[in-house]
Amino acid sequence: MTVRELTKKANLSVFSGEKGLDAEITGGYTCDLLSDVMGHAESGNVWITLQTHKNVMAIASLKELSAVILVKDQQPDEDTLHQSETENIPVLGTSLQEFEISGILYNLIKS
Repeated sequence: MTVRELTKKANLSVFSGEKGLDAEITGGYTCDLLSDVMGHAESGNVWITLQTHKNVMAIASLKELSAVILVKDQQPDEDTLHQSETENIPVLGTSLQEFEISGILYNLIKS
C-alpha cells in the first residue's frame, strides 16, 4: 500500500510532503517518545504521533519512514512543514486518537 492509498482509505488530511505520497508502507509505529522511535521504527513504517515539532522530521528522515500521522487534530509546526517538503516525507493528519488510527492502519496493511 502507498501513502496516497492510505490517505484515501483512512480519510487522512495531507499537510505537506506531497512528493512522497507514492512511497510504499511496510508497517506502522505508534509512539510519542522520540528515542523509542529512533531505536525501534523500521524503514518504510508510518509513524503515528502527537508530536508536531521539527525533530519529528529529523527522526522520520533518519529512519527512512514513509509518512508521519499527527493525531487528535494536531497541527504541525511551520518548520516541520518545511522539513517535510525538503525530505519528501508526508505529514498527515486525523482527528482520531493514536489507538484508533493504529487499528485502522494495521487492518489496512494486513488485509
